[in-house]
Amino acid sequence: MARRPAPWAPGQPLEDILTERVITVPNAISFVRLFGVPVFLWLLLGFDDQQVAALIVLAIGGTTDWVDGWVARRLGQVSRLGELLDPFVDRLYIVATLVAFTLTAVVPWQFTAALMAREAVLGVCLLILRGHGYGPPPVHYVGKTATFMLLAAFPVLLLSKASEAAGPYAHAFGWACAIWGLVLYWIAAFFYIYQVSLLVRATRPANGTA
Repeated sequence: MARRPAPWAPGQPLEDILTERVITVPNAISFVRLFGVPVFLWLLLGFDDQQVAALIVLAIGGTTDWVDGWVARRLGQVSRLGELLDPFVDRLYIVATLVAFTLTAVVPWQFTAALMAREAVLGVCLLILRGHGYGPPPVHYVGKTATFMLLAAFPVLLLSKASEAAGPYAHAFGWACAIWGLVLYWIAAFFYIYQVSLLVRATRPANGTA
């Protein structure tokens, strides 16, 4: 049986990724979640008094983070595109929500800056891997947990603004999840930095002559 390429197989051409199975149930779920990002931004930033509708879209998009991966494993439809699309959609939800929440004063800019700095660090790591012929690294469970915490925190933080009755409880619970998510997000970043450093050292030519 042919061995399936590792998620970060060196030098894997982009056309190989795109020609793998694209039309699958989990990929369709990921694309629906992707479409939810502009809908959420439109509801939160484009209209007055649409916080509840934006909250519903954000909650569905965030809490279904695990669905596409579960369906892919359940149906045997794991694909390279899905492995790339799932974390991309998660990251897009986080970045888009942070921008919208900062503009609407749901979260302070310092929190946004801390998360965006982590995204910048990961972006540099991806560029380094690309320069050495590697694709994106596999998602670490710590990073996956951090993403889950953040995607759970965001709807709750928005609920604290949209509902006076639930506000105090939602504010406390939302920020507890958000802070833990931020901490785990940075821990995962250090894991990625360590992985990248190992790969760079492994691919660096030995000094001296043979």
